[in-house]
Amino acid sequence: MDNSVNGKTVAITGGFGSLGLATAQFLVARGARVALIGRGAAPGGDALPTALKDAVCLGGVDLVDAEAARKALAHAGEALGGLLDALVNIAGAFRWETIADGDASTWDLMFDLNVKTALNASKAALPQLVARGAGRIVNIGAGAGQKAGLGMGAYSASKAGVARLTEALAEELKDKGVTVNAILPSIIDTPQNRADMPDADFTRWVQGEEIAAVIAFLISSDARAVTGAAIAVNGRV
Repeated sequence: MDNSVNGKTVAITGGFGSLGLATAQFLVARGARVALIGRGAAPGGDALPTALKDAVCLGGVDLVDAEAARKALAHAGEALGGLLDALVNIAGAFRWETIADGDASTWDLMFDLNVKTALNASKAALPQLVARGAGRIVNIGAGAGQKAGLGMGAYSASKAGVARLTEALAEELKDKGVTVNAILPSIIDTPQNRADMPDADFTRWVQGEEIAAVIAFLISSDARAVTGAAIAVNGRV
C-alpha cells in the first residue's frame, strides 16, 4: 500500500462521473477515505464499484450555490472523521459552440460550471484544509485552457479561469501549509468522449487512472513543495 495517501480524507467534486469514480477508486486502493459530491442523485450501493462501498456519497449538490457548497464540504469533513486533508475539484462541463452561431449564455454557463464550482468548493473547504496544516487542493483544468480550438471559446476561457484561480489561491495559502495545483488533461478516455468522437484513436487518449495517479502524488506529502503548478497530462494526444 502507498502510505503517502494512506489514511487521508479526500472530498471529490464531480464524484459520480467517470473521472471522479476512477480517482476515488485509485485513492481508496491506496488507503484514502473519500467523499463523493455530485449534482445528480447519489448512486445506490449497487451502482457504485465494490471498492467504493464505504465512500460517503453526497448527491443533489449545486456547487454554483456557495451555501450549498459550504454545507456539502462541512458534511463531507464530518462524515470522514472531522477534517478534510484534500479537495479534488473535478466537477465541470463542456460545450462546443462557435462564437458566430453561439450565445453569450454559454459563456456564463461554462464559467458557472467550471470556475464557480471550483471556487465555491475550495472556499468552503479552506477552514478544514488550513486547520490540517498540510491541506491539498487539486483542480482539473484542461489543455484547452492554454489555447482555444474551433468551437471551444467559452470552454477554454473557463478552463483558463481555473488556472488563474489555482495560481491566485496558491499564493494566498503558501504560508499556511496548503498547496493548490491544477492538472491539464488532453482528451480523457470516457464513454461520453468515445460517443462524441467514435472515429478517434482511443488508445492515444489519457486514462482516468493516469490522471488519478498524478492527483494522488499532488495530495501526498511528497508534493509539499509543489504549489501553483499547472501539470499537463496528455497521454499521446
